[in-house]
Amino acid sequence: MIDDITQATEEALKAIQTASDLAELDRAAAEMLGKRGALGVLKSSLSKVADIDERKNLGRALNDAMSAVNEALATHRANLVTEERLRRVEAERLDLTEFPSAPSRGHLHLVTQAWQHLEDVFVGLGFTVAEGPEVETDWYNFEALNMGEGHPARGEFDTLFVGHDAAEKPGDSGLLLRTHTSPVQIRTMLESEPPIYIVAPGRVFRRDTPDATHMPVFHQIEGLVVDRGITMAHLAGTIEAFTHAFFGPGFTSRLRPSYFPFTEPSAEFDIRRPDGSWLELGGCGMVHPEVLRAGGVDPEEWSGFAFGFGIDRMAVMRHSVSDIRDMYSNDIRFIEQF
Repeated sequence: MIDDITQATEEALKAIQTASDLAELDRAAAEMLGKRGALGVLKSSLSKVADIDERKNLGRALNDAMSAVNEALATHRANLVTEERLRRVEAERLDLTEFPSAPSRGHLHLVTQAWQHLEDVFVGLGFTVAEGPEVETDWYNFEALNMGEGHPARGEFDTLFVGHDAAEKPGDSGLLLRTHTSPVQIRTMLESEPPIYIVAPGRVFRRDTPDATHMPVFHQIEGLVVDRGITMAHLAGTIEAFTHAFFGPGFTSRLRPSYFPFTEPSAEFDIRRPDGSWLELGGCGMVHPEVLRAGGVDPEEWSGFAFGFGIDRMAVMRHSVSDIRDMYSNDIRFIEQF
C-alpha cells in the first residue's frame, strides 16, 4: 500500500505541474483529492487494515502525501494567478504615450526667437544688453522721460497701477507695471557714466483689449546711445545698419518726422521691403535734454539718440502672422511652424 501511496502522489504532482490554467488545475485537484481520487480511495481503505501499527504508518504516509499535494497545488495556483494577471494587464494595456515614436525636441517660442536674434544683432553692432524691473515707479516710467502730470499715458485708462508706496523720487505717485522699457534708459544713465551704448529688451504692460494687433502684455526692445557729438546722422546710420543685419540686404529704412515727449527731434522709422512697400517699425529721435538731465547727464557736454519697437510686432511682420493672439494661444499646430 505504501507503493500505491507513492505512485498516487507522483501522479498527482505531475498533474499539478502540467495544468496550464486555473480551470485545469481545479479539475485536477478535484480528481486527486476527492473521495474517488487515488489518494481518497487509499484513505478510505485504511479502515480495512487490521494491524494498528501498520494503519498508523499508512495514515502518516497518506497525510504526508496530502500535504505535499496541497503545497504543490498552492504554489502552482499562485504562479498561475500571477501569469493570468500579467496576461490580463498586457491585454488591457493602453499606450498613452503622446509621441508613439521618438519625440521631436521642442524649440524656443516665436517671440523668444525674435528677442534673442535682436540681441545678437545689436551686440554685433557694439551695444550691450541692459535690464530693469517690470514693476516701476511713476518717476522712472513717466516723470524722468519728460511726460508731465497732464500726459494722457499717465492715466488709469492706459496704465496698470499696482500700489501707492512711498515715492522714490519727487513727483512719484506710486507703483505701476512699466508701459515701456524706457525706464531702463534712465536707470542706466543714473548708474553708468557716458559713453553709453545699450539695448533694453523686456516685457511691458498696457491696459489694452486683445485683438489682432494688440495685447495687454507684450515685448519691446529700446536702444540708447549717449556720447559726445552724437547726431541724427548717427541714428539714421544705426537704424540702416540694423535693418540690413536683421532683415537682409534687400531691405532699407527711412525716417519720418514725428513727436515723442522724450526725444527732440523725433521720428518714426520705416523699412522698405524688397517689393518696394513700406512698413512702419517704431519710433526714435535725439534724447531730450530734460531726459538727459533726469538721468544725471549734462546735455551741454553729451548728446544721444534713442529708438524702440515691439518685438512681438517684429515677429508678426517677419513671419507674416495675421493675428498676434495666435502667438499666445499655445496651439501646437501654430507653434510647430516656427
